[in-house]
Amino acid sequence: MSYDLVVFSPDAAPAKRPAFLDWYEAQTEWPEEHEYDDPAVATPALQAFYAELAAAFPPASDETPETGTDYTIGSMLIYMTFNDWDKIDEAHGAVFALAAKHELGFFDVSSDLAEAWLPDRKGGLRLAHAD
Repeated sequence: MSYDLVVFSPDAAPAKRPAFLDWYEAQTEWPEEHEYDDPAVATPALQAFYAELAAAFPPASDETPETGTDYTIGSMLIYMTFNDWDKIDEAHGAVFALAAKHELGFFDVSSDLAEAWLPDRKGGLRLAHAD
């Protein structure tokens, strides 16, 4: 079992929930013509986010499959699967804070409410929608 979070380019995603969920579903079919493990394919803000987060939550490897983080990187989003349940709260806090810092959207895929947050343009995030 894992805990999944997504950060995304707010300019690429629709702000309203039904359209956002359609966009999210299309993105997570992974239609882009590249490998999904290279941060260089992402926007500069997503690349900067990844560099900071991966330093604290390294990518999973064959040696650390149960404690590492699986990153799936598209041009407009990064999907993260946190495998270490002991660090879920820490991971959630770090992703949320770094999304705000880099003015990215934040989607809590594993939350019962599936909250989506957008930059408030004041250095924080504002709740955009939830179930």
